[in-house]
Amino acid sequence: MVDPLSAWWAQQLVLCDWAFEPEPDMIEAHVASARLHALGVTDRGELGWRLIEAFGTETADPARLLSSLELIALAGSANWLSQPRLRSWLVRLAEEITSRHANLDAWLEALRHAKSSEGWVRGDDGFCDACEALAALERDGEGVTWGAVSEWVAHQRNDASLALWPNAPDEGVWRLRAAFSPILDVPPGEMDWPDVIEWMGRFWQLQGRDDLVQSLLWLAGYGHRQGWDLDAARLLAASSAERQDWLAGLEAAEGDYGRVLLAFVERGEPLEWAAWDWLRLVDLAWAGACAGWLEVAEAQALATHAADLITRRYSDWTALARAYQRGCSLFEGRDRLSDMQRDWELLLNASVSPWRVPLPQLLDEEEREASRKSIKAWRQSARHWVLAIASVREPEYGMRQGVAIGVSKERRDEALRYLEETLGLHPDEGVEALTRYWLPAQAHHLNQLAADAAHAALPGAETPFGRPASSDRAALEALKKGSRHAATIHMAEKYAFYLQMAMDSEAFDSQALAALADALRGTLCRFYPDARRLLEAWAQWEVLLPEGEHPPLVNEIRWHLEDPGSPFHWLDWRASQWQEPGPRPSLSRFTAMALVGPLNNAAWSEPHVESEREAVSIREWIDGHYGLHGQRELSEFLDFLLEAGDRQEYLINYAPYTLNKQRLASEIAMLDSGDCSEEDRTHLLRLQRVRDDTDGCNDLDMTAWDVAQAVDLAIAGRQLGWLDGEAFSSVLERAHALAATHYGSWEAYATGLYTGFSFFMGETPEREAFLASFRQALVAWLSGAPPLAGPWASLDFPGARARHWAPMHIDTLPGDVKTLH
Repeated sequence: MVDPLSAWWAQQLVLCDWAFEPEPDMIEAHVASARLHALGVTDRGELGWRLIEAFGTETADPARLLSSLELIALAGSANWLSQPRLRSWLVRLAEEITSRHANLDAWLEALRHAKSSEGWVRGDDGFCDACEALAALERDGEGVTWGAVSEWVAHQRNDASLALWPNAPDEGVWRLRAAFSPILDVPPGEMDWPDVIEWMGRFWQLQGRDDLVQSLLWLAGYGHRQGWDLDAARLLAASSAERQDWLAGLEAAEGDYGRVLLAFVERGEPLEWAAWDWLRLVDLAWAGACAGWLEVAEAQALATHAADLITRRYSDWTALARAYQRGCSLFEGRDRLSDMQRDWELLLNASVSPWRVPLPQLLDEEEREASRKSIKAWRQSARHWVLAIASVREPEYGMRQGVAIGVSKERRDEALRYLEETLGLHPDEGVEALTRYWLPAQAHHLNQLAADAAHAALPGAETPFGRPASSDRAALEALKKGSRHAATIHMAEKYAFYLQMAMDSEAFDSQALAALADALRGTLCRFYPDARRLLEAWAQWEVLLPEGEHPPLVNEIRWHLEDPGSPFHWLDWRASQWQEPGPRPSLSRFTAMALVGPLNNAAWSEPHVESEREAVSIREWIDGHYGLHGQRELSEFLDFLLEAGDRQEYLINYAPYTLNKQRLASEIAMLDSGDCSEEDRTHLLRLQRVRDDTDGCNDLDMTAWDVAQAVDLAIAGRQLGWLDGEAFSSVLERAHALAATHYGSWEAYATGLYTGFSFFMGETPEREAFLASFRQALVAWLSGAPPLAGPWASLDFPGARARHWAPMHIDTLPGDVKTLH
């Protein structure tokens, strides 16, 4: 039995030149589809627009309402609408028509006077005949009366099952896609976007699923907004002249963008446009589902993530639309805010708009939480940690999320050049060589300095060799601002960038690189409980320790901190079994390695056996300075340095002269009177230094000179593989004990080291320059200014009483186990 609504529907279609058919949605599908195309309705999105337009924003157009009755009949027949959706639209159309027109005559009169662009209402004889036929159906009892259908619709008005737009669990987010084209029903089908694959190729340069996923995650996490936000932040802080310089410096293709952005800044327009990215994320997710490149559940989860971000940022649909319009203006390079009403009026004001639901009610908590788990699943691999961190320095990495895809040959070659020319890292060294860039001792040093600075317990600025520059001292004292933030990220972000470069080169073992990425994730999860703490720490240490050759990354870091879509907030934040990318030395071991002082660069990590390429230069240095050629010779010489060393030569060959100045003068005169061999010339120089008590050589203990050389050589020997781990540890322990026996502080040790350096220096015209440079280095190591010159300022001297404050977090080196007797 045909219900009153269907009979009424069939009656109205007589006005569209249809024969009276009690079930209007039973036309053959291919015939209905052809008719829809003939009417210009080539996909379901266009059908949605026609339906919204029929109701309008203030007064519905009778002609469009009648046309809509025909369109839904055709759409139902063509299987474009599910039966529940078709029924919902039919009830809503019947309600609109019967509520606004008291009877059939009033309805027909409205149609006669309607002005429509559709062209079917002409007031000609055909339309009059159709009106008469419709009136006859009602009069003769073959159709349903106007009053009957009006009453029937009134009873259906509050039926909860009636929904004009998808509203099942997880489907409500598709209302957002109405910004481009409304979605009438799910799942998607061919009728939704017939040319979607061609569209994605033309406008997004996408060739398949992997490309699509990368673009979707980029829109969620970075998008165009990142660059625009950073430009806006710089312009806000710039003077008028600087703003004009910025605009003039843009490439020609970016000039229109720059002018629009500058206009927004100068007239006080809100500098917010994330909707441009997040609404396009919904659109592209729908495109992926229509193309079959995404499962519907995947597309819905990504769209729900966009909805989560949107509802956190915007309070209502108008704010969302205006933000999108600002973004569109920047993208197109022309201010489109004046087009707001024209572009958005239907969605914002139409009575049947999918945006009638309040924006904050778009998601429930269950949907929100499910989407958060889903987006984290896309970035669950440790590789995404490396990408996220590296992208702060190089935003291009933001486009590399999702499934790992091989890079171009050009990119591989570029990465190899960077590794070789900047880091001196070569593929034949293997992944193990990356260990040299993991510097846990450096992080400990910075954390300790920050803790001491916060308690006004830093070393004094006055040293036996002078004072540091006031700017360096100020930088050291400023470290107190970092006392609440673990410093590992300052080192780890550079390590992550190098690791990503190694991945890009595709010249290293991929499984080993993945293991290092996992170790990096585990370490950062251990030291930072969440993304906010990590980014706050990074920003703080970036301010405290800027790199002179590179602009600071503070704005970039803070962007990730503040943008809710940043991938940092959606990484898989879990610590697996803790295994750092490189070994973490104990505190006493680090102290022992620090005994090398400024004879070499600070040792911020355990030395490891280097590749043959690196070993060549190390062997040349050992041979040139010490004449050593292997493990046995090195071990014997290390024993000599620790047991006797140059200090014994002074005691035997030079100390006695301090008791007999006459003999000393005679010896000097004899050697200075004629030609000397190189050996005699060295002896003469040292006698003269004894005579002049140069740098206190006659009174000061120069054991530090031997200790520093021993540690320096031991590190080199470990790098060559001439010393195994046990032998290297033995040298460090002996050096630590020897320093503790002879000195009580770093100042005393530094004085002995400098005196030995001065006394045993060979003849060179650059002596004074070398000494001045060494004094300057000792000032920096002793005072901690600048902070990364060397680690003495953060370490207690071997055997000395502890004087440092404990940092406020666990990012420190482990102490040694001590047993109390």
